[in-house]
Amino acid sequence: MLALLLDALVIGGLYATVALGLSLVAGVMRLLNLSQGEFLVGSVYLMLLAGQALGVSPLPAMLLALPVVGLVAYGVQRGLLQALMQHGGEAPLVATFGLSIAAQALFQVGFGPSAVTIPSDFGIAGTTVLGHPMRLVSLLALALGVALTALTHLLLTRTTYGRALRAAAEDPMAAQSLGVDVRHVFALCFALGAVLTAAGAAVVGLGFSVEPASGLLWLLRAVAVVVIGGMGSVWGTLAAAMLLGLVEEAGALLAGPEYRDVIMFGLLVLILVLRPTGLFGKALR
Repeated sequence: MLALLLDALVIGGLYATVALGLSLVAGVMRLLNLSQGEFLVGSVYLMLLAGQALGVSPLPAMLLALPVVGLVAYGVQRGLLQALMQHGGEAPLVATFGLSIAAQALFQVGFGPSAVTIPSDFGIAGTTVLGHPMRLVSLLALALGVALTALTHLLLTRTTYGRALRAAAEDPMAAQSLGVDVRHVFALCFALGAVLTAAGAAVVGLGFSVEPASGLLWLLRAVAVVVIGGMGSVWGTLAAAMLLGLVEEAGALLAGPEYRDVIMFGLLVLILVLRPTGLFGKALR
């Protein structure tokens, strides 16, 4: 039971890290970014390039990749999605799907079809927690998931930008009449979502292998977390990720690891039927 709980916690931390940026953009901009998985995969490739070109370790490579990913996401939102958002929710949704397909093709051409991982001893190192052997990268995922969730909550509730962002999400026209640059605020939100995903990419790149099409697998898990937790609920994202990790680990133990995806998406369907707004949907309002 202890091993089950520990494994569920670290998986939940990983899912929270991957899903937090998607949850933020979905809650504020009412946009499900279907290219979020490609931001994650692209961040891993960017960290690999930084490590190879500059000879730096994974942590400095991540710090170098974060502003680059943020700038790219800011440009995508201001240059493409902002104009499409004026025509309803379907157009930007389709645009992010097109970005996902284009990014996969670019990754295929630039890096080839083979799976890659960020080379580091940290990715294979292990330790013992309460007598249960665990990978250090798994503990990093848990710490990063909790820390990023807390920092995002503080940003939204304790800063001027957070207040402007919440006002723009609630009523863009009213916020703009009060002097809020809604377009800039939304673009920064989209960039922040990409940066959060890029931070999670460090854990994914160290602990797992990625290939050009890996973004879809991580996107599906992130969507499950966001829907179960409630669209845009920051703490709900963390709680849903932990719940999903627990249910997935318990189901894998009882039914077998080959049923992980069946159990995960079965829970997603159940939540959609019983509570379409998610478990913590009211907290978002």
